[in-house]
Amino acid sequence: MSEACAGGGGAIHGRGHRDVPHFVVGCEDDEQHMGQMEGGMKNKVFSVEGEMEDEDDESPSERQIVVGICSMMKKSKSKPMTQILERLCKFDYIDVVIFPEEVILDEPVENWPLCDCLISFHSKGFPLDKAVEYAKLRNPLLINDLNMQYFIQDRREVYRILQEEGIDLPRYAVLNRDPNNPEECNLVEGEDHVEVNGEVFPKPFVEKPVCAEDHNVYIYYPTSAGGGSQRLFRKIGSRSSVYSPESSVRKTGSYIYEEFMPTDGTDVKVYTVGPDYAHAEARKSPALDGKVERDSEGKEIRYPVMLTAMEKLVARKVCLAFKQTVCGFDLLRANGHSFVCDVNGFSFVKNSMKYYDDCAKVLGNMVMRELAPQFHIPWSIPMEAEDIPIVPTTSGTMMELRCVIAIIRHGDRTPKQKMKMEVRHPLFFELFEKYGGYKSGKLKLKKPKQLQEVLDIARLLLVELGQHNDCEIEEKKSKLEQLKTVLEMYGHFSGINRKVQLTYLPNGQLKASSEEEDSQKEGPSLLLVLKWGGELTPAGRVQAEELGRAFRCMYPGGQGDYAGFPGCGLLRLHSTYRHDLKIYASDEGRVQMTAAAFAKGLLALEGELTPILVQMVKSANMNGLLDSDSDSLTDCQQKVKARLHEIMQKNQSFTQEDYQKLAPTGSPSLVNSMDLIENPVKTCDKVHALIQSLTSQIRKRLEDPKSADLQLYHSETLELMLQRWSKLERDFRMKSGRYDISKIPDIYDCIKYDTQHNASLGLEDTLELFRLSRALADIVIPQEYGISKAEKLDIAQAYCVPLLKKIQLDLQRTHEDEAVNKLHPLYSRGVMSPGRHVRTRLYFTSESHVHSLLSIFRYGGLLDEEKDQQWKQAMDYLSAVTELNYMTQIVIMLYEDNNKDPSSEERFHVELHFSPGVKGCEDEENVPLGFGFRPASSENQDKQPNQGSLEDLSQDQPDQAIPISEPITIQRRCPMIRNRKTGSMEVLSETSPTQSTKGSSSYRLFPSRQSPEVKPASGLGFEGCSMVPSIYPLETLHNSLSLKQVDEFLNSVCESSTETHAKTMKALSGLFDSQSQSSLYSPQQPLSSSGSETSLRPPSRPLWYGSVPSSAVSSAGPSSPTTESPSLHFSFTE
Repeated sequence: MSEACAGGGGAIHGRGHRDVPHFVVGCEDDEQHMGQMEGGMKNKVFSVEGEMEDEDDESPSERQIVVGICSMMKKSKSKPMTQILERLCKFDYIDVVIFPEEVILDEPVENWPLCDCLISFHSKGFPLDKAVEYAKLRNPLLINDLNMQYFIQDRREVYRILQEEGIDLPRYAVLNRDPNNPEECNLVEGEDHVEVNGEVFPKPFVEKPVCAEDHNVYIYYPTSAGGGSQRLFRKIGSRSSVYSPESSVRKTGSYIYEEFMPTDGTDVKVYTVGPDYAHAEARKSPALDGKVERDSEGKEIRYPVMLTAMEKLVARKVCLAFKQTVCGFDLLRANGHSFVCDVNGFSFVKNSMKYYDDCAKVLGNMVMRELAPQFHIPWSIPMEAEDIPIVPTTSGTMMELRCVIAIIRHGDRTPKQKMKMEVRHPLFFELFEKYGGYKSGKLKLKKPKQLQEVLDIARLLLVELGQHNDCEIEEKKSKLEQLKTVLEMYGHFSGINRKVQLTYLPNGQLKASSEEEDSQKEGPSLLLVLKWGGELTPAGRVQAEELGRAFRCMYPGGQGDYAGFPGCGLLRLHSTYRHDLKIYASDEGRVQMTAAAFAKGLLALEGELTPILVQMVKSANMNGLLDSDSDSLTDCQQKVKARLHEIMQKNQSFTQEDYQKLAPTGSPSLVNSMDLIENPVKTCDKVHALIQSLTSQIRKRLEDPKSADLQLYHSETLELMLQRWSKLERDFRMKSGRYDISKIPDIYDCIKYDTQHNASLGLEDTLELFRLSRALADIVIPQEYGISKAEKLDIAQAYCVPLLKKIQLDLQRTHEDEAVNKLHPLYSRGVMSPGRHVRTRLYFTSESHVHSLLSIFRYGGLLDEEKDQQWKQAMDYLSAVTELNYMTQIVIMLYEDNNKDPSSEERFHVELHFSPGVKGCEDEENVPLGFGFRPASSENQDKQPNQGSLEDLSQDQPDQAIPISEPITIQRRCPMIRNRKTGSMEVLSETSPTQSTKGSSSYRLFPSRQSPEVKPASGLGFEGCSMVPSIYPLETLHNSLSLKQVDEFLNSVCESSTETHAKTMKALSGLFDSQSQSSLYSPQQPLSSSGSETSLRPPSRPLWYGSVPSSAVSSAGPSSPTTESPSLHFSFTE
């Protein structure tokens, strides 16, 4: 074998060997490497085939297609190449031959191995001339054109070709120097600019050698920024550039000068595989600080990137213009625009399994499409089921999925904590003024620098107070101590998990809260509220990522090669540009991290969450879209809270009248909780006693030296746990002896957290505390959002109108921006129609928005439950749901029926789905049963009494409908068994019900339960061994709404809110005080459009087409809320 190699494959073998598959690899030193490869390559025999001219005796059907790899060994043996070739060999008719490097360098091309298709590309030391000669001699199918590779080595030619193709470039000029006479050239250098051929380039500008192999690119900075230059080079270890004080340009060699593009610190690298596929990732721009960011495995960190429609077109143009099927190029995103600044020719993505799969598949199909006919190989292009998202809808017709909108609550978090104190020290006032607090009377401090200033003041005051000793100062002292402890907590500030709010009180504290004595002082003061906790836990991260993974399965596709890997339909849609995805999150850290973790699961990304967050998640706090300022409640909410407190303070059993007052909607979940509680004050007494017992148990533990330094979940200590509970114990029962009902959600929050994460402590009576506080919380939490239907609607509108308008926009734009160039999906096969895509909009937010949005769908009059049976069932199901837990989802899906007249109401069809999120500790017995996800049409309902909506997917068993009477036991600590059924495409076959029990053997059209229950791994890899509860699968609330219905409903809800608020506004406009309800009216103000599509224009206007390049939004970062200045609230003119 090795001699044959060394002979350059010149030996002609006898005819008998014709049927041996051909795969050539290098020589002796590769033996062991080949052994590894053989494993992955269907054990194809490796042999060298010499000339194959005597082909006449073969029946043409047996002949394999040989793909030759002709490049330097460093490239042909690289990990990406090996991975892709392994996959390419899985095509039955394809064999791969790697040309040994010594053959390429030393043998004449007549002796090179034969091939039918050649993948050959230039790299340092490669004899491109010989490769061109070989291609002339043998005429194989070229994957990457060879002659164009001469041009790619010259940056001038690259720019010329890009310009001819009409692709945007930075403004540039070429300076050609004659090496023998370098002085004679058109260069004039000034202190802060250069003039090349008469064109002026002010600093900062870039200087690139004309030879593309020379990576010494310099960037020159203006004197105003400190002058000097940044010198970029090929990565060496952890550096890719270095700063130099040298400010004058190089005086020898030819260069391109171009203007410097201000990006957001990232370069986008695009990798095409043919004109219709591109993978894009970003890396930290080497110009930033020259430090190469590496992950834990030492690889350069790359961030996932979404290309805009324009960028996809650029990728197509570059690939075709340079005739390089596999082609890498660099994009700069600047000022909302994308520029190509470099084309590298043949290059692969490093370490992305998904890309390796896709690349091999695209290349294999390309080779087969071109060559199969002449080899008489019976091969047809596999119809990519994933290409067009067509699905049978639940009403039985085939429709195309056009839009998915989901509103999702964040994942599991640590308990939220806050502390209030009134401060009067001049230092605090100075700080308040410094950050512009007087403009709106309010200030939020989140940045590390700002928090550091607060900490400095606290430390200073503690030193000052150290000298005094009286009780009022002691009270102050303990609060300052706590302020200091919390701010010092993690040893560093990551502003995501702590914030300080300051509110100006013109006449001192408004009312003495439970914590303060009535020590009224004269003169203005500041109310300082410190908030901490509420971070996403590792369990929350796992939940979000798993839900993202499960979410993929709602998208069609993923059959065929990918059936074993649920949800690849979405991934394929995504990388072939047919998925238009935007992810929005409110500005709270836990919500943003949830969004990033979800994106990671949804798009099968690898690596850390931070880069994903930076690139993919837009902060949507510019207009109250997903944020609510909980401090500024509406009057309605204040009144509701007061009534709630009054009813919950009665020391007697609930009367009929109380049931009327508290649960006018008669919701079973409320009634059950009230039955359980009976007497609210007695229940609060019990809860208070249980908390006292809990704190004393923790104190005992602290005294015990064995457990004193126990590490609890998420690196909490017993000390911190005790602080949490004793604060609740103090605050819950006020000095008057009455109970502060607003603390109930916090108590439930803490006990829910501890029963899930700190159960190992084995504290007594925690489950009883959990049961009672949950019953109280099930009343207090939902009812804080309104008691009667009218109140629920009113409060919900205050939160949700901006979001509703945005949803309406998402649904409309889907069909409007494409009516223009609509192709029937079957004709658009093979045409890359950038117009047809699925739009996905994900909104991550907190409990308040999810409650409000659900109230609007329930009480806003979308459908009449008297007339609509399905809606009635859905409403009964929702009123039985007790809590909207972490990861609650409301999902709206829009389908298009291409057979209906475009103007008819039946053309667009909307489905509404819902899941109450994560399972609680002991939910199994009393779970309301829904009707499954996308149940079959109603006439089949009788055949399937229970759609198995809670089917436990952790055991692979035939789908028997589980009798409802038995409680369903769900394996608690089961590791995620990713069996092949999770998300497999199955539906209870409507034609022959008998078949449907055979599990996967029966062929099923579409899943009734395609939203698999998410069962994450029992988070063993995380801190401690806390389990991660699974998430309820989606339930369909309604599946036959028309888009028109939904649109009119959204219109009416948004309009009615505008009228009611207009009245309130008049009353308010004269009344601006520090507590102005500023955030509430943000829905009506014209938004400062920062290029994002959240600018909520009234939907009656013609909507603009095409999406805005996402960089315009992402680079702007979270803009400050537009509600700061009071005058704005009243200028909604449209």
